[in-house]
Amino acid sequence: MQTAETTTTPVKIRTVNPDDFPAWKVLWDGYNAFYGRHGATALPAEITLTTWSRFFDAYEPMQALVAEQAGELIGLAHFLLHRSTIQLNPNCYLQDLFTAEAARGKGVARYLIDQVFSRAKAQRVERVYWQTQETNTTAMRLYDTIAEKSGFVVYRKQL
Repeated sequence: MQTAETTTTPVKIRTVNPDDFPAWKVLWDGYNAFYGRHGATALPAEITLTTWSRFFDAYEPMQALVAEQAGELIGLAHFLLHRSTIQLNPNCYLQDLFTAEAARGKGVARYLIDQVFSRAKAQRVERVYWQTQETNTTAMRLYDTIAEKSGFVVYRKQL
C-alpha cells in the first residue's frame, strides 16, 4: 500500500477488496461515462460483474488498485500482465485509470500510476504501457511527464 500526502488528508493506494464494490462501481460508471459508455451505450451489467470478479480470480492476469482518502474511494487503476513476442518477461497494460472529479489535479492519478509501476517492477515487468483518446489533453499533460509516446497508432475492428 502506498500513501501520498495531498493538501488535506493522506491518499492510500491499495489493492481493491470485495467490500469496495459499491464505491468502485461509482468510479467505474464515471470512467465509462467519460469515454461515452453510458445511457443507451452503457456496458451491460454482465461485463461489469465479470470484470469485478476477475480482480479476485487468482488465475486471471487482471489486477485493480484504488485510491482512498478519508475512507472514500477517489480513483481506480486496472492493469494486466501479458506475454510478449519480443522479450522474455511480461508487459503490463494499464487499461483503465480514473479519478473522481473532486480528486483531479491533486496527484491521485500519478500516485495510482506510480503504484502500477512499482507492482509491475516487483513482478519483473520490463514495460508498462497505456493508451488514451487524443482529445484527453488533461491526462496527456501528466502522461508526457512520466512516459514517452510510442509513436504507434491503434487500429481496431469490432467483430
